Amino acid sequence: MRSVKFWQIKPEIRILGVDDGPFVPDYRGRVPLVGVVFRGGSWLDGVMITDVEKDGMDATERLVEMLLRSRHLGQLRVLMVDGVTFAGFNVLDVREVFRKTGLPVVVISRELPEMADIRQALRHLPRWKERWQIIKGTGKIYPVTTKSQDRPIYMQLVGIKREDAERIVRLSSTRSLVPEPLRVAHLIATAIVRGESYGRV
Repeated sequence: MRSVKFWQIKPEIRILGVDDGPFVPDYRGRVPLVGVVFRGGSWLDGVMITDVEKDGMDATERLVEMLLRSRHLGQLRVLMVDGVTFAGFNVLDVREVFRKTGLPVVVISRELPEMADIRQALRHLPRWKERWQIIKGTGKIYPVTTKSQDRPIYMQLVGIKREDAERIVRLSSTRSLVPEPLRVAHLIATAIVRGESYGRV
C-alpha cells in the first residue's frame, strides 16, 4: 500500500483525532465516537460525532461515513486514532479507512500493545478470527518520544512514512505525551458520557 507524499509538514497541518467514550464493563449499546479537527497541536477547528456498537463490527463503516460527510475532509491531511479498537473490541480496519478516504492513518497507543492478551480476549466474541486478522494487519509498532525521552508512546502507520508520522506526532504533542487532537477527543467523548471530563498527561 502506497504512502501519501508529504512535501512539507506545516506547523498548522490539519489533523483529525478520534477517540471513544467510556463505558462500564457490562454495558450493551452504542458508544460515542468523537473526532476533533486540529491545526497542528494548537488550534481546535471543529468537532464531529458518531457512535459505534459496544463490541460490534461497525467502527470502520461509521468512521468512514463520519469523514465522508464532513466539510473538513478536504483540508484534513492525517487521521489519528487512539488504538484500533473502540467501544470494547469494535475493531477499526485502518487500511480500509485509508482506501476509502485517502487519509493516512496514525494509530497511537500509550502502552505497547500486548498482542497475546488481545488475541485471548477476542476469542470470546463473535467473528473473533476476522477481528484478529484486522488487528494483525494494522502493521509494525514503532516507539516515538514526544514530551518525555523516558516515556515513549507507540504508533502504527498506514499510508504514511515513519519519519513523516514522527514529525507530525511530535509537532502535535504540545501539552501531553499524546498528540493534542487525541487528548481533546478523549475529553469531549468523556464529557458526553459522564457530563464532565478531566485531563490526562
